[in-house]
Amino acid sequence: MSDMITADLVDLDLTADTKEAAARALAERMAALGRVTDLEGFLSDVAAREAQMPTGLDGGIGIPHCRSAHVTEPTLAFGRSAAGIDFGAADGPADLIFLIAAPAGADDAHLTILSALARQLMNAEFTGALRSVADAETAAALIRGEEPETARRPAGAGTEDTVAAAGAASPTAATATDSTTAVDTATDDTAAVGTGTGSAAAGDGERPFRIVAVTSCPTGIAHTYMAAEALESAGREAGVEVVVETQGSAGFTRLDPALVEAADGVILAHDVPVRDKDRFAGKPTVDTGVKAAVNRPGELIAEVRAKAARGETAPVTPAATPVERTGEPGEGYGTRLRTWLMSGVSYMVPFVAAGGLLIALGFAIGGYDIDKAPSVTEHFAWAQADSWAALLFQIGGVAFGFLVPVLAGYIAYGMADRPGLVPGFVGGSVSLTVNAGFLGGLAAGLIAGGVVLAIQRVRIPAALRGIMPVVVIPLISSAIVGFLMYVVIGKPIASAQKAMTDWLSGLSGANAVLLGALLGLMMCFDLGGPVNKVAYTFATAGIAVADPSDSAMKIMAAAMAAGMVPPLAMALATTVRGKLFNAAERENGKAAWVLGASFISEGAIPFAAADPLRVIPASMAGGALTGALSMAFGATLRAPHGGIFVVPLIGNPLLYLVAIAAGVCVTAAGVVLLKGLRKPASGAGHPDPGTGEDADATAGPGKAQQPVAA
Repeated sequence: MSDMITADLVDLDLTADTKEAAARALAERMAALGRVTDLEGFLSDVAAREAQMPTGLDGGIGIPHCRSAHVTEPTLAFGRSAAGIDFGAADGPADLIFLIAAPAGADDAHLTILSALARQLMNAEFTGALRSVADAETAAALIRGEEPETARRPAGAGTEDTVAAAGAASPTAATATDSTTAVDTATDDTAAVGTGTGSAAAGDGERPFRIVAVTSCPTGIAHTYMAAEALESAGREAGVEVVVETQGSAGFTRLDPALVEAADGVILAHDVPVRDKDRFAGKPTVDTGVKAAVNRPGELIAEVRAKAARGETAPVTPAATPVERTGEPGEGYGTRLRTWLMSGVSYMVPFVAAGGLLIALGFAIGGYDIDKAPSVTEHFAWAQADSWAALLFQIGGVAFGFLVPVLAGYIAYGMADRPGLVPGFVGGSVSLTVNAGFLGGLAAGLIAGGVVLAIQRVRIPAALRGIMPVVVIPLISSAIVGFLMYVVIGKPIASAQKAMTDWLSGLSGANAVLLGALLGLMMCFDLGGPVNKVAYTFATAGIAVADPSDSAMKIMAAAMAAGMVPPLAMALATTVRGKLFNAAERENGKAAWVLGASFISEGAIPFAAADPLRVIPASMAGGALTGALSMAFGATLRAPHGGIFVVPLIGNPLLYLVAIAAGVCVTAAGVVLLKGLRKPASGAGHPDPGTGEDADATAGPGKAQQPVAA
């Protein structure tokens, strides 16, 4: 940890009176050492993390932290406040503040050390030594786990043993603490490290009560490991054996299945979905937020023991699905339905992009008759361009063939987790067989998820639970879904699909222009959200056939053109009137040029999240104009993605670019005008010096979204 904190990163007389000011004071020290490249951008990331969940902990500790692209290397700054600063802890202000800055791609070794420090924050001797230390160099040494002569007897800190205990956050100690740590290469950068530390305390020869636990937080740097330490300590005090799996940032090792099988109870302390939660079905379970484990671990242990005594177990229910668990408590059915549909669409979009672009490249190389080429398994000439074009076209066709099954399968997955995949894929494939298409896939996914949930509610003997997800649920649910799709609802849906397709093919003139405007409004309403995805999926469904109609290709062109408008317009606005935007927004504007040109509407989300009442209406106006003009110009598009990179494949490409340029200018002008109309008191055009944010911001920073189609 010697390279993570030095005396220059310690402030023992922190005078800040708010958490924002404290973060700024410590971040300025990081920036002065070159550890932070963009102070305002980094503080914006810290504020976004703070908005997810307060970072104050009982015991007078504040741990603001984040991952950020503006951090060059893992860094820790420490401040001590005499007056105390409110970080949202239940027991009052914090006097010990740790600002943790991790790069977006921080390596696991550094994150493991940070996790060890997080665990040490639960050690009263460690925090006591930091409260009494007399100078910055000694404080830095304590945090690093070193024992220089000056650190062995800090003022009032007690004996050398105290300092040694405080030094358990050293790299060596971190290795010992996380001796079972192993990186799971299958996880993303929000996945985590497993720790197998625990304590068994049996009394009078009696086997101790055994608990397995999972802890995880959004960033996976601090709360995840502090919760684990708190649970293990509380378990030792209560004579309970506790083994914790930390799904944090430094890797992820699953609990030994034998430990899970032998456990008497389960504690899930998390603010992000627990991976493989179905492992714990049938066990007495306490499911709560990660801060509850940090602040009241003893109560959670007592609660799970009480549930075990009453025989309460946790069945596999809809609340256990990975998609629904990320929602807000108390969501209505309409919100859950939208989430399930979005799950299917989000998994379908990569197939759309890959398949559509391959088909478009096939047409570009071999002409529009390439769809009549023989199979490349029968004829392929290495030196002929037509053979390569046919190969690309046929690979793209295979990818397109997965659209409806993937849509249906992952709608069912969003409802019922992995047991929903098999009947969902089966129902989606049947939908293609009976020509029910996209609408049939939607119905099949919802039916499959509902059938699986119904089966899971049936009480079964414990001896049969092991074969339920592998044999019984796939067998029964697939049979039911297949029957309904083949015999009951497949043909009526196919008739409705054909009627809708025929109606769209007949649209022309003013009706087509109005449809283009409506698509533009939807594409720009929530910038990659559910409404945007409905319009995009509607457009791609029309071209997901071997020979799409002219109307379907016009609809696809209008949808993509409108989806490019918001990020390009934000980039233009930050270029022509940069003073209306803060430093972070101006930086985002540079990236928005590329995102917009690539048809990634999410590039405008940071602007819309910070100022939705001005950005969204202006975006919708420009998107509607672009969609209407694209339809009026008769522009066509066979590729479902690609932005300006597929312009050569667009019918009437010059007029198509004119339509996009018109929408971009309208949206940029609207944003500039609306921002310029703000009253001077609102701070228009001047970032708030306390936070680096626009004083008139109406929402916090937007969450990063997967940059998929529009």
